[in-house]
Amino acid sequence: MKKLMVLFAAFVFLSLNQAFAYRATDFSSDTKIVAAINLLEQSGETDVLRNLQKGAIRVSFDDLTNYTYNASKAFAVSTYNRYGTRVIMINSIYRNAPTEQIACLIAHESMHKKRVADLEEETIATQKEAATWVRLRNASRAYPDTKLTRRLDKLGGMYLASSNGNNIIQNKIASNGFYRTQLGLN
Repeated sequence: MKKLMVLFAAFVFLSLNQAFAYRATDFSSDTKIVAAINLLEQSGETDVLRNLQKGAIRVSFDDLTNYTYNASKAFAVSTYNRYGTRVIMINSIYRNAPTEQIACLIAHESMHKKRVADLEEETIATQKEAATWVRLRNASRAYPDTKLTRRLDKLGGMYLASSNGNNIIQNKIASNGFYRTQLGLN
């Protein structure tokens, strides 16, 4: 009887492990995005991977001018395609960005779960992006001086300077005109 219980427990454990198994290519066929997802896995970002898997999310580079009114400022978006499937679209102008930066954009967008974000969700997503950058940024590497690099460096600094009583990222989002309109804070 003991052997049967041990065998059953092993079967359940292996079944659950298989249920959470995935391949980066489940989310994208783009080699740059697959490399970024693999980097997220290697750095222990299990919550990001779980969110991608749970939502059966596809990730791609895309021209965001068709999806957002201010495409020149959008780094990435989390939205739904015409079939109702959640997708993360990274602005195609960042196709050549370093893998670490693509991983940060995926981390951010994976945190969105609602059809329309609120202040709490946008704060969580932005903090995840910043924390991922702090963890993945290679101090010995010279990153290109781009809008994305400047954004990530700024977010990383705010993340590190925040404390329990002073969430600088949340304060910045709440006072930003674009987010105030988008999140209905006006």
